[in-house]
Amino acid sequence: MAAKKDKQDKGRGPLNLNPKMSDADFGKFSKLIKEEFGIKMPPSKKTMLEARLQKRLRALGFASHSQYCDFLFSPGGFERELTQLIDVVTTNTTDFFREPKHFELMLSTILPDLTQRNSRPVKVWSAGCSSGEEPYTLCMVMNEFAEKNANFKYSLLATDISTDILRKAMNAVYPMNKVDVVPMALKKKYLLKSKDKAKPLVRMKPELRNKVDFKRLNFMEPFPFKDQKDIIFCRNVVIYFDRATQYTLFQKFCSTLSRGGYLFIGHSESISGMELPVRQIAPTVYQKV
Repeated sequence: MAAKKDKQDKGRGPLNLNPKMSDADFGKFSKLIKEEFGIKMPPSKKTMLEARLQKRLRALGFASHSQYCDFLFSPGGFERELTQLIDVVTTNTTDFFREPKHFELMLSTILPDLTQRNSRPVKVWSAGCSSGEEPYTLCMVMNEFAEKNANFKYSLLATDISTDILRKAMNAVYPMNKVDVVPMALKKKYLLKSKDKAKPLVRMKPELRNKVDFKRLNFMEPFPFKDQKDIIFCRNVVIYFDRATQYTLFQKFCSTLSRGGYLFIGHSESISGMELPVRQIAPTVYQKV
């Protein structure tokens, strides 16, 4: 009984399993998410945010979204909770060899071009890497290219705003059905199978995991690296931003891209109407001029 009283004394009260979010609280959350992360949160997203925050309310012992909101906007709460909030807000949907024509173009055209023009290692950035499927796909593709081109070397940076999803990416463990699309030869070469038949899992081999440098990055902040990239994959990420924020972000990507470097975006995204120093070479693939 004493423990229950202590919790109530803190102003949290008995837990409501399905608390509702007020419009006022949603407005505060929406404004913060847009300012801190660039992600648009229109009123149509209120029910989604309300549901996704339930876990955080339970974890912290709050009975309402208003209590969570007060905590979030307190000086100590803001510092402690902001990275947790972005894990709640972001949607991490990705697959191995997603949009496969991109990787076919890499092998047939882009990697040969970059290898011919540069003697240094090719610098690749998977921006918004989620749980790691994209950067590990890039690793497999570039390793295969390197086996046939002795002079080819590369470095691979993978970033995401979510610390939780980055931990999963670095661990590189996936359900067996996630790698169905990976060609059998690459599975045998780069994947380790779990010995536990009750849990059909695979893990990327160490030589692949060690190729990727994972870092947390909020696109709304200045990019912390000075070197220019030769290939940037930012696919199905900017759809969560408004058009003005998308334009600003693509400008930053172009500034980070080397002359003649390549930018890949998602098939649901567009840079149409944006004044950027790139030319289109294939659907959703652009080269810096």
